[in-house]
Amino acid sequence: MAATRGVLSSLLGLLEEGVTHLGVATDHVIESFRNGLWPGYKSSAGVPANLLGQFGLLELAIEAMGVTVWPMVELEADDALSSAAAVAADDASVDQVVICTPDKDLGQCVQNGRVVQLDRRKRLVLDEAGVKGKFGVPPASIPDYLALVGDSADGYPGLPGWGAKSSAAVLSHYGTIERIPDSGAEWAVSVRGGPALAAGLAARRGEAMLFKDLATLRVDRSLLTSVEDLRWGGPTEAFGEVCARIDAAGMPARAVRVAKQR
Repeated sequence: MAATRGVLSSLLGLLEEGVTHLGVATDHVIESFRNGLWPGYKSSAGVPANLLGQFGLLELAIEAMGVTVWPMVELEADDALSSAAAVAADDASVDQVVICTPDKDLGQCVQNGRVVQLDRRKRLVLDEAGVKGKFGVPPASIPDYLALVGDSADGYPGLPGWGAKSSAAVLSHYGTIERIPDSGAEWAVSVRGGPALAAGLAARRGEAMLFKDLATLRVDRSLLTSVEDLRWGGPTEAFGEVCARIDAAGMPARAVRVAKQR
């Protein structure tokens, strides 16, 4: 119950700060199509049963709060956020799209100051310059960067020898894995251990491209037909009952108070 209460409290905090349009994506099933591409990709193995058991309740609670929720099965929650951000960014009436997560892979969705990434715990907003400052590459190169260095949270290792500095240096020049020459002698950028890195990439380029595919977020525009679908109009009548189930008696009044201030 604690995890569900925490998420609801966080959402109410955003609404109290003045957020008008809000959507939440969940991994209804942790396994996705990516597990069929790479056997070591993240799964539900090892996730505590009491946490897995809250997924359905969390989705029910978010919906009862009156917030749009995308429970993902074939795709992942990050794909849903990518999809919603793309649709919202195309709407001329939208001032700014804020993706609230510190996850590295969402950095690929950042567009100048129009689509930004927010780490609420650190109160840190990343625009394109922020992504470049953090990773050493622009948003478009984030999938390539993660493919080379790996992502332990998602369960793929990257390529041996390719660290954050070398990956950023090479990608800053070439942009994508596809454009990196097989031979270090052909590189137009100097990197420590360059010949060995080039040889390693040449030998495992197929694996690198697979990892890039894993890191590339999908955009499914059918998940969001209009930004207005995300406008929060207050909690539903079911919210009080849900809050009683999770021992969050004060939340309904808090939500109603925020709604009345609109």
